[in-house]
Amino acid sequence: MIRHPYSPVAHGATHQLYHWLLVAAGCERRQVDRVDGAPERDRGAVSLEQVLWFVAAGVAVAVIANVLWQRIADQADEDIELPESPTVGP
Repeated sequence: MIRHPYSPVAHGATHQLYHWLLVAAGCERRQVDRVDGAPERDRGAVSLEQVLWFVAAGVAVAVIANVLWQRIADQADEDIELPESPTVGP
């Protein structure tokens, strides 16, 4: 990927602007209140919302697979009606 020579400058300016906006809004806090040393805004590798969406998707797939499997099993239990062969001549 070809980057413009001023790309790092623009990237740094974006970070500074974001920082200043957070300070102006009163959302930027530099002190750390947690014991483990993680910043206050650090929510970990995975958020609870992501876990819940993953579980919901897994449950949905399991329910759909169960419904399809039941339909297949019901059709497999039915007797197969064989067609009669046509009679030839008198």
